[in-house]
Amino acid sequence: MRRTLVINCAALAPASIADPSLTPNLSHMASEGCALGLQPSLPAVTCSVQATLLTGRAPADHGIVANGFYLADLGEVRFWEQSARLLGAPHAWTRLPRRPRVAMLFWQNALHADVDCMITPKPMHTESGLLADCYSRPADLYGRLREALGEFPLHRYWGPMAGIESSEWIAAATEHVWRELRPDLCLTYLPHLDYNTQRLGPDPAGLAGDLRALDALAGRLAETARADGADVIVLSEYSLSPVSRPVALNRVLRDAGLLALRDLGGREYLDCGACRAFAVADHQVAHVYLPAVADAERDTMARRVAAILQATDGVDEVLDADAQAARGIRHARSGDLVCIAKPDAWFTYYWWLDDAKAPDFARTVDIHRKPGYDPVELFADAATRSIPLDASLVRGSHGRAGPGDPTGVLIATAPDAADRLAGRKTLRAEDAAALILSGCRTDG
Repeated sequence: MRRTLVINCAALAPASIADPSLTPNLSHMASEGCALGLQPSLPAVTCSVQATLLTGRAPADHGIVANGFYLADLGEVRFWEQSARLLGAPHAWTRLPRRPRVAMLFWQNALHADVDCMITPKPMHTESGLLADCYSRPADLYGRLREALGEFPLHRYWGPMAGIESSEWIAAATEHVWRELRPDLCLTYLPHLDYNTQRLGPDPAGLAGDLRALDALAGRLAETARADGADVIVLSEYSLSPVSRPVALNRVLRDAGLLALRDLGGREYLDCGACRAFAVADHQVAHVYLPAVADAERDTMARRVAAILQATDGVDEVLDADAQAARGIRHARSGDLVCIAKPDAWFTYYWWLDDAKAPDFARTVDIHRKPGYDPVELFADAATRSIPLDASLVRGSHGRAGPGDPTGVLIATAPDAADRLAGRKTLRAEDAAALILSGCRTDG
């Protein structure tokens, strides 16, 4: 069995590995191995595509239809849930005759997964504040890493201070796991390029420092693996488009009289279960649910809402159930409708019309209470020391996954990779699991 290290470099674009002045290590790996575009499943967002990569199935099968979704039984939206038990399809390695030893570092939906080693952020709110902990298997792994590397820098992993420090810690932890626990398949995640790509846009020239830092970390990890005779795969789940138009679908639905709100202390909160229609915004894709619509009128209401949204500036497509099925995203967790933004637009979760009435969490980093993804959390308002309410600050987004849309990257160094991928310019995320496990299959 050949050991394999998979390095997931969030937001890495094909253009970036074509410039040796920015990414000398990655460019060299691409030239001596095999490099092509990775075609993400829809939506091209973190949780969905990672689930596709590791199961070999589309979101319609594995059920991770976005980074967050509406749970009708609870009447709540949940984002960034970590349990592997949300997956409706098994990880691809469980289908092998001989299961490899697997390590997952900072990949999504890893909690309680069928793996030998894992670590994921798992902070806990206590009476004295936020305890920035990580959950690990073996149970003492994070404690040992903390002694060697210091606390995982959670505030550098997301929010206005997010940056290279999170990737540096994860890279060092990966080296420790690779050498000490010796997994057959090690999946790790370097997030920091994603931050400034959303802040500044995807032009490689504006991201030169971030790209060089990413290249150095990825190169170091690749050298560690290859010194052991292992294969290396570098990939990104998606790359980003430049954006200039935030689109507030919930404000559109509010104007149509379809949103339900609660006024608490002069602030407006979304009452999801009472809405006739509301949108769960996630980058350039939004699931639109009709919770308070009776079954007898659901089709009629869906057509009405679809017409309203299709006429909204910045909306490219509105997918009904049949169109979702054709695109591999129709699932019990999916919205009645799915909206896809124009290439230069993205969806914000905002519903208030007066910033004074924004909910208390709007100006904070709060990835679990917000019923939508909020990239504005990457910015800080210096005057108020809080998150601004200016969605126009965002310059890069992702989520679209069709012909002509940005792809991710896949670089493979295995000796047989070029033969396996001969003639291809892109590889579907659904097909990447077979490549990731090729060493396990060949020699196992």
